[in-house]
Amino acid sequence: MKKIKNPWVNVEGYHCFGCAPHNESGLQMEFYEDGEDVVSTWNPDHHFQGWINTLHGGIQCALLDEIAGWVVVQKLKTCGVTSKLETRFVKGIDITQGEITLKARIKEMKRNIAVIDAEIYNNQAEVCTKAEIQYFTYPQTVAKEKFYFRELTTEE
Repeated sequence: MKKIKNPWVNVEGYHCFGCAPHNESGLQMEFYEDGEDVVSTWNPDHHFQGWINTLHGGIQCALLDEIAGWVVVQKLKTCGVTSKLETRFVKGIDITQGEITLKARIKEMKRNIAVIDAEIYNNQAEVCTKAEIQYFTYPQTVAKEKFYFRELTTEE
């Protein structure tokens, strides 16, 4: 697995809830490339709970949406916006059990719509949440001009 470097870390005004490492209220996600998948491991904290010791469903959706965005940036070399997110909660995620893993990949392209499959796994590698996310993707020129797009690099 290769770590994907976050190219926006030093961009003024960058405070993404999902991936800005300096956003203390955010998720501070990091991403890795593993073949066709983009992967993230994340340790849920108590302030992200819904029911007692259970990861909030809205936070799970944010995690899935964020990793899907990084699939678009890494695999399609552009950016986009979420147009649809369908989530299936299969099993509750106990926040006291430690690190969870997210995996996402492109399922198909429909012109400029990227359809992405994503899952969240608990620390026993059980699928807890599944999503199909549709991203409206922009041409790279538009992504660079209007959305601060920067190509990602990886490191071993």
